[in-house]
Amino acid sequence: MTLSKKARCPAVLFLVLLPVLFSCSSRDKESFSEAVWAEQVEKTRLQDLYVPHHENGRFFAPWMKMPDKSFVDVLGWKFFSKEAYSKEEKSFLPSVIPGTAERIAKTQGDFILWIGHNTFLIRLGDAYFLTDPIFSKRALLPARLTPPALSLEEVGSLAKDLTIIISHNHYDHLDRDSIKALPEHAAVFVPKGLKPLVLGMNKTNVVEMDWWEEADLGNGSKLVCLPAQHWSMRIGQGRNKTLWASYLLVTPGATLYFGGDSGYFQGFREIGRKFPGIDYAFMATTAYHPRWFMNYQHMNIEEAIKGFDELGAKFFIPTQWGTFHLGKEPAGFPGLDLRRHIKAKGLDPDRFKILDIGEILEIRC
Repeated sequence: MTLSKKARCPAVLFLVLLPVLFSCSSRDKESFSEAVWAEQVEKTRLQDLYVPHHENGRFFAPWMKMPDKSFVDVLGWKFFSKEAYSKEEKSFLPSVIPGTAERIAKTQGDFILWIGHNTFLIRLGDAYFLTDPIFSKRALLPARLTPPALSLEEVGSLAKDLTIIISHNHYDHLDRDSIKALPEHAAVFVPKGLKPLVLGMNKTNVVEMDWWEEADLGNGSKLVCLPAQHWSMRIGQGRNKTLWASYLLVTPGATLYFGGDSGYFQGFREIGRKFPGIDYAFMATTAYHPRWFMNYQHMNIEEAIKGFDELGAKFFIPTQWGTFHLGKEPAGFPGLDLRRHIKAKGLDPDRFKILDIGEILEIRC
């Protein structure tokens, strides 16, 4: 089937004008300034972290609302944003350590295991916690570049007492097939607005949480839902119709901060002030290129380290790199970028736990 001349003309005209339209966008990389962006963050008010954040059926970050992005901006990000990467940067990925289930069986005590992306299995005493589980081959469209360290069946057989923590509804964080396959009895904690969706994923014990709310987990443990600077949307759920969040898991043995997805904001210093003594901070290191497009919702490495310092945490665990290609940078690039930054700034490498997939990190606090 061929298009008529009349039908072809608008398409051809659009393709011809597209670079011109993008060149007129106010958010191109030439106009973005890291210094201006940092100044904007510093001008936000800490008290706005506590004010209502739902209006006209949508959630928002009251300290700094997300700038509107035009269709031209999106096209510019996808097709006209040029970043140069070396051969090493393009090919680097975390190693995948085999035999994870067998190694878990031989591990005594509490541990953190990186399954891949933002999926971690944490054992604390007899309880297991699973963050943003995705075991599927695709996150809607992006294909998996590294396999998960465990299968869903292995997780189900290992974790009899399982709590699932969901940060937001994006497909690389809330995967329907993975949630449905996990044990029906598992407790699932989700941000506001997500309970009906997750109840339809073969789950019966779903708890919605708002920012600053706490849930008693028993045995001296609690889960605190905390702010993050991000957004939400998926098919069937409009933009920002559900909340996004970070979490603090406080237990007698360790305190862990799960950052979810977030841009840099003053919330890190407020969380660190309000909850001193964080042992492990799981900090997002993903999809931060190009900066002019990603700066609001995703941190670069320098910002992630700054947030970590403001949290006052002992150890930094990078998340969401090395599994899916989501930004302009290659999937493994953030791992290299973090290593280079640690060396260039003379930081203590022992405080940065850059895991391989399937690596088991024993919790020592």
